[in-house]
Amino acid sequence: MKPLIWHAVCLLASLFWLYAGYLHFATPEWFAPIVPPIPGSAVFWVYVSGVAELALGIGFLVPALRHITGLASAVFLVCVYPANIYMWIYDLELGDGSSLSTEGHVIRLALQIFGILLSLWVWRYRRAAGKGV
Repeated sequence: MKPLIWHAVCLLASLFWLYAGYLHFATPEWFAPIVPPIPGSAVFWVYVSGVAELALGIGFLVPALRHITGLASAVFLVCVYPANIYMWIYDLELGDGSSLSTEGHVIRLALQIFGILLSLWVWRYRRAAGKGV
């Protein structure tokens, strides 16, 4: 049963990342306001993260890449969380004028932690199995 769950999690993660990556290209102006002030334009960093998300989506689809993609997904989620913190601290609105309440930010943090743990589970599951799943 566990291999079936592992494959299902990988498929769902793939769909999530492919959709998120697509959104970064379809509506970059929605994400740009929460990009912390770093060198380069905010839209450039939205596109960079969109490319990374598309790569993660593809990685979770390819059985031979799922193991390393689990680790890459966890690292990526940690690396992009500063944008969420920036949005929270400065009470920033997204490109459509919407914003999160304090409870919304806490839920987003919990989901981010869940995503990191799930990604690490995908990575560790294959290692624990000792061979390809």
